[in-house]
Amino acid sequence: MSHTVTITRTTVSTSGTSVFVNTGYLCTLPGVLKLAQLVLGACCVGVVGYYLDHNRGYYHDEKPELFFLLVAVSFLIGTFCLLLSCVLSLSTSSMISKTNYELIYHGLAFILYLCAGLTLLIEVNHEKSSYRNEYDPYLAAAVMGLVLSGLYLISTFLANRHYRGI
Repeated sequence: MSHTVTITRTTVSTSGTSVFVNTGYLCTLPGVLKLAQLVLGACCVGVVGYYLDHNRGYYHDEKPELFFLLVAVSFLIGTFCLLLSCVLSLSTSSMISKTNYELIYHGLAFILYLCAGLTLLIEVNHEKSSYRNEYDPYLAAAVMGLVLSGLYLISTFLANRHYRGI
């Protein structure tokens, strides 16, 4: 099975050393999706991390927020590593899409973001009164999590197509 690979690269030279940057990857659909997942994931981590408070004066179980934060941080780090490796290496973006790693990674991210987003959304709506001023930020984080699960679902389909060579 033969594949045609087009690589666009930019050479950045500093102090006599050359760094190759695969800027063309960011113009592809998987590159744009990974960049969007990275930005939206950072927003989720920022919102939930900022509003997570362990010293509340009232009783509130923070398990949904912690689960959401755990999922968001985990996949933020993983997506950052994937995007960075695809941008800094000329062959990674074409080679990794032919393995089942991206298929498994994006499928797992879809499932866990869907679970975490739904859990946080249901908890926030069920316990509106106990969230007080933090209702809107947590609701926004849950919606962003559901959007992220959709982005990871699209990435899963793309990874499946690349893995099967379609």
